[in-house]
Amino acid sequence: MRKQRLVVIGNGMAGINCVQEILNHQPNAFEITVFGSEPHYNYNRILLSTVLQGSTKVEDITINDRSWYEKNNITLYTGETVTYIDPDNKLLRTDQNREVSYDKAIVATGSHPFVLPLPGNDKKRVINFRTIEDCEKIIDMSKHHKKAVVIGGGLLGLEAARGLLHLGMEVDVVHLSKHIMERQLDPTASIMLQRELENQGVNFLLEKASAEIIGGDSVEGLRFKDGTEVKAEAIIMAVGVRPNIKLMKGSRIETNRAIIVNDYLQTNVPDVYAVGECAEHRGNVYGLVKPLYEQGRELAKHICGIDSQGYQGSTLSTQLKISGVDVFSVGDFVGDETTKTITHYDEQANIYKKLVLKDDKILGAVLYGDAKVGNRLVDMITKQKVMTDEEKMLLLQTSDHNSWQVSSMEHTELICNCNGVTKGTILESCQLNNITTVEEIKSCTKASSACGGCKPLVTELLTYIQSEDFDEVIEKVTLCSCTTLTDEELVNELQIRHLRSVDEVMSELGWLTEGGCSTCLSAIQYYLGMIYPEYEKEQPSLFINERMNATMQSDGSYSITPQMYGGLTSAEELRKVADAIEQYNIPQVAITSEQRLTLMGIAQKDLEAIWEKIDLPLSSTYGNTVQNIKTCIGETICTCDKRQALQLAVEIEKTTDYVVTPYRLKMGISACLHNGAGSTTKDVGVIQTDQGWEMYVGGSSGRSVRSGQLLCVADTNKKLYEMVIGFIQYYRETAKYGERSWEWIDRVSLVHIREVLFDDELRKQLSENLELEMKQRKKIVAELI
Repeated sequence: MRKQRLVVIGNGMAGINCVQEILNHQPNAFEITVFGSEPHYNYNRILLSTVLQGSTKVEDITINDRSWYEKNNITLYTGETVTYIDPDNKLLRTDQNREVSYDKAIVATGSHPFVLPLPGNDKKRVINFRTIEDCEKIIDMSKHHKKAVVIGGGLLGLEAARGLLHLGMEVDVVHLSKHIMERQLDPTASIMLQRELENQGVNFLLEKASAEIIGGDSVEGLRFKDGTEVKAEAIIMAVGVRPNIKLMKGSRIETNRAIIVNDYLQTNVPDVYAVGECAEHRGNVYGLVKPLYEQGRELAKHICGIDSQGYQGSTLSTQLKISGVDVFSVGDFVGDETTKTITHYDEQANIYKKLVLKDDKILGAVLYGDAKVGNRLVDMITKQKVMTDEEKMLLLQTSDHNSWQVSSMEHTELICNCNGVTKGTILESCQLNNITTVEEIKSCTKASSACGGCKPLVTELLTYIQSEDFDEVIEKVTLCSCTTLTDEELVNELQIRHLRSVDEVMSELGWLTEGGCSTCLSAIQYYLGMIYPEYEKEQPSLFINERMNATMQSDGSYSITPQMYGGLTSAEELRKVADAIEQYNIPQVAITSEQRLTLMGIAQKDLEAIWEKIDLPLSSTYGNTVQNIKTCIGETICTCDKRQALQLAVEIEKTTDYVVTPYRLKMGISACLHNGAGSTTKDVGVIQTDQGWEMYVGGSSGRSVRSGQLLCVADTNKKLYEMVIGFIQYYRETAKYGERSWEWIDRVSLVHIREVLFDDELRKQLSENLELEMKQRKKIVAELI
């Protein structure tokens, strides 16, 4: 089969990161060609300022050198620009008259620096700060000249100014606004940073609008609109960037500020995608590394045919060290009349912290001088965590530099936001691969390989791991002794390799035991069914459909259980069952603990006739499925109204009929506090109260009784229904096979499950996932009848 031709237009961080993700999923599916306008291999543009400041060299910021391209059979054209794209014929043309055809094309052209349209901007020594060549020009210029003006008081301008100071130059920073870095900092933090930079030698000219660059052939100064002037031998332009979408002119590809893409980074033209600073998603154009990498991960999944929800946007955060000062900001740190603000200002220690909250959830924050809790704040905003008063105090207090901040972090918390690397991932890599340096962590996990903002935290974590205080161990728990894979790794391989049968799994993934065991066979079949709903159609299942369902007993006879939703029935249904019992001499009939009639001792030869005679849906009482709901149906000690509880039970049962789960899932619905259904000891239990429906999860009524935990109180039947269905589906999607609900809750935490289910959009998505799967199953069943 011919490999698909994938062409990537752009050799920068966004495009090449996406290529790496594609290679991780399907290393042999594509014939990849990359075009880069710059004459370099892929490098970290974010770290150019460190080259200017002398702390690193150009070769140190190279991410992928020649060997990486050769190893992955990637054809790279450097110093060559794609000038024309023909979507109709799937053809690209470059400035060197090269024509290349493609099956899929990714546009990752990034941005170009914005040059103020000032008179005199074409004079010698007017330099942008965007590329390695710009960096080299500035370094060369500093050897012969002593006074420079930087136009722009944003992040890039301040980094350039600090680099010029290091090169021995006098520096003025000109900024149109009243405060520097006003997009990342509030006025208080901005003024603190300005003072620090002034102490280091930078001079600021704020609220100044540039009018003209003065001089002959070369720069001699800068004139402002208020008539004042400042002398300069060089001017560094750092006033921002614009998406590089020049290539789109003349094509049918839609653009606005940038190339318009959907959640899968598709343009309006088939097989043409855009990622990074040149892409506009839901009206937003991102310039930070984290969202560009998140886009690349989702685009890679889509191109490789892996199901995902697509790119949903990013929580923006900035964590930097500017001239030795730790600075951090995230989200909405301004607030409004509906928000509350908590601040901590230690003038002596030069530390400032500000949290903006709404309903005890963080909307945004600014940290200056002590940014150690930055990643934790990002995690809280992303997961919409409700903060306790204790957490607020811990976040605001000054970090103890003699203690390990990383020791209190959960294994699921992010260390590297850009690449989505958690503390647990780094711990596991260090322990399993005997890692001893930060560079090895970067190579193995990608942590600190992007913006570099997390490098201090990575360094602290490594030092902590190597200290006597470290006592955390991550053990790799494999699925069973037949394989070296964990559940997570197995699911990942099933999706990446498109494996669709047990035989394929064991053959492709190097199963250690021929034929496997009962544990891994059941797990593989469960995961295949979750990934490919049509998998059930291919199986010789005992459960054929709702009307042909029987369980074999130890004596060779069969039992069936007519489905009576909510434990409710009618004279007509009972008459059908009674007639079948009498006609076929069914020897045993019992009422189950779930309030259903079970007919036992049926001969195999009579099954077909009995199914036809009863003509009712049959309940599944065997296997890992959502079990029938137990209800309280009128005990003599309780005269409470049962109607709402019974109605809910019927509705939920009809939605979850035959839903396969990691482990048997038992439910109970009690109409009042008498708890006649034993709801607090069920996997999912509901009790009606004066305030609404109390929903308990993670209970167990087995040999070791376990009381469920209160998940929520739902004020309406509709809200309760949504919470129950959302909980079941989230359990199905994230639990390991064979993991009981309470084990899953202990592993992922009840707080996390609340955060997911309390999010209206996520809860709705979970419900839709379950409903879609049930529709697919019914279609498959209909085809089997």
